Amino acid sequence: MKTSIQTKMGGKEWLILIILSVFWGGSFFFVEIVLKELPTLTIVALRVAMAAIVLWGVVLFLNLNVSKSPKLWLSFILMGLLNNAIPFSLITWGQTQIISSLASILNAVMPFFTIIVARLLLPDEKVSILKATGVVIGFTGVTIMIGLPEKTEGLMVLAQLAILAAGLSYAVASAYGRRFREIGIDPIVLAAGQTSASSLIMLPIALSIDGAPDVNTLSIESMLSIFSLAVFSTAIAYVLYFKILASSGAVNISLVTLLVPVSAILLGVVVLGESLEMIHIIGMAIIALGLITIDGRLLNYKRLKKT
Repeated sequence: MKTSIQTKMGGKEWLILIILSVFWGGSFFFVEIVLKELPTLTIVALRVAMAAIVLWGVVLFLNLNVSKSPKLWLSFILMGLLNNAIPFSLITWGQTQIISSLASILNAVMPFFTIIVARLLLPDEKVSILKATGVVIGFTGVTIMIGLPEKTEGLMVLAQLAILAAGLSYAVASAYGRRFREIGIDPIVLAAGQTSASSLIMLPIALSIDGAPDVNTLSIESMLSIFSLAVFSTAIAYVLYFKILASSGAVNISLVTLLVPVSAILLGVVVLGESLEMIHIIGMAIIALGLITIDGRLLNYKRLKKT
């Protein structure tokens, strides 16, 4: 029996969303390191291929059931395009052309796209005024926390459009991915199928355009970054992604992009020893207010308490 989508996430879903934001926040950091030694398409191909290998290892270890339905694998291909190949390539290339702070702001626009897509394609995911208001508040916090770049010299409009297009691709993928919930596929199998499909797409493209990478010349730093990008920011991250998508829907999963900049800055403070400025604290507080508004429970509790 199919259960309805939870428009309000529980504590477990919020915890998974925060963990997911840490993994995806780290991806900007890992990509920035690897871009010093490898081209865009090669990075994307290695990321999804290594993630697929890890995920299929888990599938075999747990002896999970894998359907051989051609229709299902065609769906995996579409998800691989929308959720991996297209957005990964656009964002990674975008990071070669624009500063990471601007990329983070543009990436955080995804919830706006998702609300529009959900409105058009997912009638059971009604977007309330409260949730839309929370997204606006959250995006304001992201903009304040990251800050607009002081210099725009050398920034390419095409790169900015690429990041926005990646957000739209993610939004459509989240809406389309809801269909897997009805089939009841294990999130691990779903993540493995998606990354396998994107690997089949990206590997020949990367080899034909970038050529075969010389892994012997890679630094330890880059190899560790590729590994982390594949395992944590892709393999594990997409298992968590599909868990939230199945239970809480496309709009709720899109909220992770509001948390990603927070995670990215905190990782910089903890890992790189960067300083946390007051503007970051203010921005995080506004993002927290936006998430509280979206969640709605605290506001409802105060309203009921008054009555």
